[in-house]
Amino acid sequence: MRPSSSLAATAALLVAVLVSGCGVTERQRVTYEPEEFDSTTTHTRSFVAGEAQTCEAARRALLSQGYMITAANVELVTGRKSFQPASEVHVEVEFRVVCAREGGKSRSTIAFASALQDRYGVKKVNNSASVGVGAIGSLSLPFSSSDDAMVKVASETLTDDRFYDRFFSLIERYLPESVEPVAPAEARPVTTPRPPVEVPLQLQTVPLSPSRG
Repeated sequence: MRPSSSLAATAALLVAVLVSGCGVTERQRVTYEPEEFDSTTTHTRSFVAGEAQTCEAARRALLSQGYMITAANVELVTGRKSFQPASEVHVEVEFRVVCAREGGKSRSTIAFASALQDRYGVKKVNNSASVGVGAIGSLSLPFSSSDDAMVKVASETLTDDRFYDRFFSLIERYLPESVEPVAPAEARPVTTPRPPVEVPLQLQTVPLSPSRG
């Protein structure tokens, strides 16, 4: 084989390796890319109410499910709830709701909801110490003990559509009923008042005195 042919073959092999490596990297990047930004309904819902009314309904919805409210105002509500799915597993869910008025002249408010789940596990923590015995000199006797401690092992934003659908449905239950427009009063026929009837004065009759003879 000529040197030029060998160099060309080597170069072609290197190019093929590089291209295949780029292909693997590209596939991995696409496979593990978590954000697709293809849905706007999972964490949002529109309500025909004001910002303060929507956030107040969200606060009551969280309270009804045992959440401890950590912050609440006309635009933001946050709450936290603890779970114990197993003896050595502790889970905390932090709920966050932001209420924002829709643009334009709309009377609706968009509620943005997001729930963060933190998972904790029990971990043994070793503690060591020493004790001095004065009677026999500077002898120290080491001993150790272990304590249980909760350590965060995972943190994840919940993305289950059904989870948020149930929450938004609960908000609707706590929203005040919409005020229906007052129907105008029924039109009554207009009657022209009749002029008073003039009663003619009766002629007063003067009694005649009896004639004398």
